[in-house]
Amino acid sequence: MESQELPYVLTDCIGGRHGVYEDHAEFLKKHFSLITMKEYLENKKLLGEKIRAIYAWYHKPVIDEELLRSLPNLKIVASSGVGIDHLDLNLLSRYGVKVSNTPFIVSNDTADLGMALMLASSRRLVEGYEMAVSPDTEYFPADWLGAEVSGATLGIVGMGTIGYKVANRAKAFEMKILYHNRNQRNKEEESAVGAIYCKKIDDLLQQSDFVLLSVNLTPQTHKLIGKRQLQLMKPTATLINISRGLVVDQDALVEALQNHVIKAAALDVTYPEPLPRGHPLLKMKNVIITPHIGSATKKTRRLMMENMMESIQAGLTGLPIPNEVLL
Repeated sequence: MESQELPYVLTDCIGGRHGVYEDHAEFLKKHFSLITMKEYLENKKLLGEKIRAIYAWYHKPVIDEELLRSLPNLKIVASSGVGIDHLDLNLLSRYGVKVSNTPFIVSNDTADLGMALMLASSRRLVEGYEMAVSPDTEYFPADWLGAEVSGATLGIVGMGTIGYKVANRAKAFEMKILYHNRNQRNKEEESAVGAIYCKKIDDLLQQSDFVLLSVNLTPQTHKLIGKRQLQLMKPTATLINISRGLVVDQDALVEALQNHVIKAAALDVTYPEPLPRGHPLLKMKNVIITPHIGSATKKTRRLMMENMMESIQAGLTGLPIPNEVLL
């Protein structure tokens, strides 16, 4: 009996800096005929008709109308991670294409990183490391001090899955937890982590020692934190961003840090990524920047891949799609 042909799935590339990991591709090829963009562009006529799904690993390939027109049998785009700001959902919907992401899988790792950034910034770990290993260091100054995290006030902007997991971790540090969200959590959820709802973001900004951003990038959250919001924060406060770079007005942030409007910033995300090498944020001792590594652990990336595979399989067989993104 002739074996059934595997579904054709388009991805950007395999291996290299931005491609699907080699071991992931090996696994995926047991379930799909994995086609790279290079292979597709070399044989558009044949492959365009066959491709039924796109495996979008870290925002690639770019999915625009030209590509959608050339894939008449496309059913689903499975996108890695939480953010979907790189996808035009209305455009995909017009072409009858469904979308999935992997929001819950990344939440623990991203919450861990949020706490790591808070601790590293407050205790000045990067500066401390540089001092400890510098050939010019002759002594450790007694007045070289950081700030306490335990007992401090944490304001979480965006109390979704990640924000709530941050709150759960912050509870262990006996922090006072404030949060601002589109919708208030129920009393049981608030009580479990000791969180207090701030209907107005201004109230949260004025009271918090640490402000942590954990929101999706939408037209409503674009530059949510700008000059006015930074001026509301305490001069001793630290801004932590684990969401998207464009949630913060970076020019306003640079100005606020230079003028001591706030004390420090710890950023896993910027705009663009990476920042131009001469950008002012890269030269400030009161700024920590990591290379967008919220979900960057082996286990989580593997789970993301498996979840995307399951979403594609469901989308191609008419079953409910795990983590389908709805308009």
